[in-house]
Amino acid sequence: MKIGLVAGEASGDLLGAGLIRALRERAVDASFEGVAGPAMVAAGCEQWEASESLAVMGLIEPLAHIPRLLRLRKELLRRWKASPPDVFVGIDAPDFNLGLEKKLRKSGIKTVHYVSPSVWAWRPGRIKTVKKAADMVLCILPFEKPLYDECGIAAVFVGHPKASSLSPAGNSLQARQELGVDADEVVAVLPGSRSGEVNRLGSVFADAAKLLATARPGIRFITPVATPALRPLIEEQLADAGVTDNFLLLDGDSEMAMRAADVVLLASGTAALESAMLERPTVAAYRLARMTAAIARTLRLVNLSHFTLPNLMTELPLVPEFIQEDAQPAAIADAVAAMLDDPERRRLISDEFAKLRQELALDADQRAAESVLALAQS
Repeated sequence: MKIGLVAGEASGDLLGAGLIRALRERAVDASFEGVAGPAMVAAGCEQWEASESLAVMGLIEPLAHIPRLLRLRKELLRRWKASPPDVFVGIDAPDFNLGLEKKLRKSGIKTVHYVSPSVWAWRPGRIKTVKKAADMVLCILPFEKPLYDECGIAAVFVGHPKASSLSPAGNSLQARQELGVDADEVVAVLPGSRSGEVNRLGSVFADAAKLLATARPGIRFITPVATPALRPLIEEQLADAGVTDNFLLLDGDSEMAMRAADVVLLASGTAALESAMLERPTVAAYRLARMTAAIARTLRLVNLSHFTLPNLMTELPLVPEFIQEDAQPAAIADAVAAMLDDPERRRLISDEFAKLRQELALDADQRAAESVLALAQS
């Protein structure tokens, strides 16, 4: 059995690696090929292109990359038409994968889209594209499957892999000891995994940290640097804010940084769900590029009162959110300080995140593998 995959950036690479391992348990002779990151390669996928090449986002920002991405999609289509896989799995990266899936499906190849595009929040019309592109959608959030059921699209709620693979964070003392951090209070600061995110939010977070450090001399900050290429930019931002000595920079390992923290400050995205799975009180912010934000507002492309994933799945919003112009250092610092000053609130938030974790802990890798094999063999 041959399975083609295209995973977008680091989060998709981890999902793909878990899926490959689970598929290998059921089909030992299966082979895997396509666009993959280091985790998928380690799991046994033949890499035709690195997954980080798809790490572009927004409405305007990807324009410069369109010729390169179109060439890549054309080459993938050529190779898989010449030697078809039993099933193709597009993991996230909907702007790239849905177009590829549509063409592969039209040529007779069965297609799966793993991780629903956020049609419930952003460009809802894409659900029509999904219907043309995917034989099946694997959903990681519970409210997504009903949307596809209504449209007659086969969908399976598999849960979130992090909910099953991460053990509850518990006391932060052990993580701090492993990191050599001796502090009264610790805040994990995650400004994003893409250069655009770090450019827009890194200085804001650094300035917020400066305000917190001035008011709370015993505080320390930990930032897991998502990729080596981002380290010089983050170091420059911290130096400009005068908080270099207050920060510990890690090479990746966001899980360890969050485990060590009393509060997590992050760029909203998949990291917010990981923080919730670790039961960590969280403050989130996000800034789109100005042109993208202006287009989204003008065309009313976003249709949510909250933008952070945990807030979409709990009865009451638990994560303070600051988007676009509201993402200011003083407001963010105040929200973090309020969390630090209220241990009871932090405990209640952790308890609610524990319930959310149970809802999502369905052993997603195994459920996804079962669904992919069932489609391939149907």
